[in-house]
Amino acid sequence: MQEFLKWTLDTIRKEGSSFSWMEEKRLEWVPLVVPMLKKMLQGHTFIVATDDERKWFGEYMIHSINKTHHNRPFISFIGLHALFPNVNNLKTKEDFELLEDMLSLSFSNGYTFFYVGKSNDAKYQISKQKYDSFLWIMDEQVQNSFYLKSEDDFLDTKLIQLFKLLNRSIDAVLFAEVALED
Repeated sequence: MQEFLKWTLDTIRKEGSSFSWMEEKRLEWVPLVVPMLKKMLQGHTFIVATDDERKWFGEYMIHSINKTHHNRPFISFIGLHALFPNVNNLKTKEDFELLEDMLSLSFSNGYTFFYVGKSNDAKYQISKQKYDSFLWIMDEQVQNSFYLKSEDDFLDTKLIQLFKLLNRSIDAVLFAEVALED
């Protein structure tokens, strides 16, 4: 069984020059994605949240993650807006705690926020309350998050590429092609 870091590098290189930007960032990526994949194996539900500019990407992820041609078990990815349509109205700490209570009761195997966007969004504030959230943050270096630039002309392409890498990582873990290191 191959180590996940080496597998990630090989997978990036197979994509060709359009994905070469990720070679350096793999050392930032792997320590973030390994715990996420371990949670997936434990049955966690991933609650997808994005800022308004990346709403399209959240919808893309949710619609793409469980396509039947993957020939694998379905992964629990659910949009935060689908669970709680009034999420943009949450403002106070008490509001956030009530949402957290609802989610804890709803997902007995655990849940993890998967947030993509800028840190000035209310959905980021909700996501960061949970220490184990999987975060792709724009324009700000936030501890335990993957950093991207919102002004990057190729940001949309990079988001799709990252999702493709994540999807392939899920396959590799589910089909025991890689070993997840800590």
